[in-house]
Amino acid sequence: MGAKVWENVDIFAILLVGIGLAADAFAAALTQGVQMRQLSYRAAVLIAVVFGAFQGFMPVLGWALASQFSQILAPVDHWIAFALLALIGGLMIREAFAPEDVREQREDAGFDLKKILVLGIGTSIDAAAIGVPFAVLAVNIVQAALVIAAVTFVLSFLAVIIGHRVGARFRKPAEIGGGVVLIALGLKILIEHLAA
Repeated sequence: MGAKVWENVDIFAILLVGIGLAADAFAAALTQGVQMRQLSYRAAVLIAVVFGAFQGFMPVLGWALASQFSQILAPVDHWIAFALLALIGGLMIREAFAPEDVREQREDAGFDLKKILVLGIGTSIDAAAIGVPFAVLAVNIVQAALVIAAVTFVLSFLAVIIGHRVGARFRKPAEIGGGVVLIALGLKILIEHLAA
């Protein structure tokens, strides 16, 4: 049995939760790696930090707001996530079909932090929901958030590197695929919430 970080819940269980929550961030980070003409470890770390921070923060937010605002946010959180992910995915697909000189200009402009922040929010909104059972189970939310953030950081960093390696060989199809993946992630979140 894993080391206890709170009563009746072990670290292994939180690692599994962290991996599950990080799946969307992994896919989004993969798409960002695909778009890199040259691999930038600085950008990979920044993407991983942003995604890890949002994935760690959202359960804390859900935990804190579990009793007060969950009824207000629950009906629209999936629509927000879908809109953000579909927007970025659509922009990626459009970018894949842009003329080469326009694409090079955009890449020369450097790293787009605003886009990464939007992706960080979009992929982590559903993580707020895990804060509700954490509150019920009297989970140490700080420790849980740190574990979730660390797992997301590692997986997102690796995803950027993997995405770059794939993108370097199959640039245009990989960018189109990346855009489709982001839109599909948004649809998945939307369908899961509407079906619940």
